[in-house]
Amino acid sequence: MVFSGFDFLFGFLPVFLFFYLLIPGQKTWTVQIKNLCLLVFSLFFYAYGEPVYVWLMVASISVNYLLSLGMSGMGKTVKKSETVKRKICLVISCIFNLFILVFFKYAPFVVENINLLTDTLKAADIISLPHLKVPVLENPVGISFYTFQILSYIIDIYKRRYPAERNFLNVATYIAMFPQLIAGPIVKFPEVKKKLGKRHVTALAFDRGVKYFIIGLAAKVVLANRVGNLMYDIDRIGSDSISTGLAWMGAAAYSFQIYFDFYGYSLMAVGLGKMLGFRFPENFRDPYAARSMTEFWRRWHITLGRWFREYVYIPLGGNRNGKIKTVRNIFLVWLLTGIWHGAGWNFILWGMMLFVILITEKLFTGSFLSKHKIISYIYMFILIPCSWVFFFTDNTEEMTIWFTRMFGLISVDEMKHISTSDVIVYGKPYIPVLITAIIFCIPRVRKYVFVLLRKKIVGTVMCVILFFLSVFYLASGLENPFLYFRF
Repeated sequence: MVFSGFDFLFGFLPVFLFFYLLIPGQKTWTVQIKNLCLLVFSLFFYAYGEPVYVWLMVASISVNYLLSLGMSGMGKTVKKSETVKRKICLVISCIFNLFILVFFKYAPFVVENINLLTDTLKAADIISLPHLKVPVLENPVGISFYTFQILSYIIDIYKRRYPAERNFLNVATYIAMFPQLIAGPIVKFPEVKKKLGKRHVTALAFDRGVKYFIIGLAAKVVLANRVGNLMYDIDRIGSDSISTGLAWMGAAAYSFQIYFDFYGYSLMAVGLGKMLGFRFPENFRDPYAARSMTEFWRRWHITLGRWFREYVYIPLGGNRNGKIKTVRNIFLVWLLTGIWHGAGWNFILWGMMLFVILITEKLFTGSFLSKHKIISYIYMFILIPCSWVFFFTDNTEEMTIWFTRMFGLISVDEMKHISTSDVIVYGKPYIPVLITAIIFCIPRVRKYVFVLLRKKIVGTVMCVILFFLSVFYLASGLENPFLYFRF
């Protein structure tokens, strides 16, 4: 079930809101009923698409809840035995969570590459080893997101940033609540703790939430899905048969598709949070207005960047121990960021590419880019589409072909099978939506949209129009899955 599906919009959401809003939230016991309602519907939401893996998530929540209690109850004076107990609970939790993530998401990739290595060794008459086998299982939707959310909770308790929550219902609701379960934002427990104990949905907050949700829905359906059709058309041609112009147009189209797809989802999640009485952190801050890749990653998927900064970069020493260790720490962060996004060499290479770019900006080009506005925008205009090539190609071979097309590295024989006019034939129908996408990437335009939202009549009329326009496009059968679900 996805936020932009008819089953969610006209089935799940209205039924859930009917029961949820009937329950008052001013008293502790009524809030607990609200939490129970939210948890039950969230588990149904997840089980609708993952009827087996919902039990994996329930088991994960239960195990981590018990381990968090094992780290609680200590005062300022801690006995050595208690310190050991806390460390054991932390280690067990980390191993448990990471094992589940690695087994489901990365095991086939690891085994495949080990088998390739054994084939190479066998061909070279070095050693003959049998192939490893691993069951091919579907990747549980949202596992990377809720695993990181659980780990942040456990690590924060270990570091005494806050005590363990003893109310199981609150912990389960925090981890499993459907607005942010599948694709973030990655919410920290203190950001929702107070609201889990007491909250009241005001008419103003609900109105804002509905409007945020509709704007996000329109970003996904009207922009992301439509511009994504260009990539679908190019896939049908085949990357080895496209011209340089169409390759760049396709990379630009995917850049807009993934932005409006993920931004739309995040905005819908924030809007749903407002409707339920929560305030989730923002996940985007005009990333395509960035003038360097460093700035871009402070604006894109903000909560993921925060997670790696707080739980990997800073614990490793951050930038406090000299340039060499700073470079090492940034390398590890981006290696892990690439791996987090997917089990494939294209994601690892993507992480390494960003590491090289970010280190280059940090040590050499950063100050130059900050002083030269036009050059910095041209620089990002080239880099952003190139960086997303790693995402939309399925393997390194296809990725290499795409880059050769983008930069004109095509042999004379290959040119015979390529039409240089394909950019006009395939790209012309999408020019209006591409221009619209560019306009809505401009910060002033986005801010103006949210200014209009605050105006009662204008904002309401605008949202009604956008909602019916979105429903119209959904009914036309446009591709609907969210891109970040696979991460």
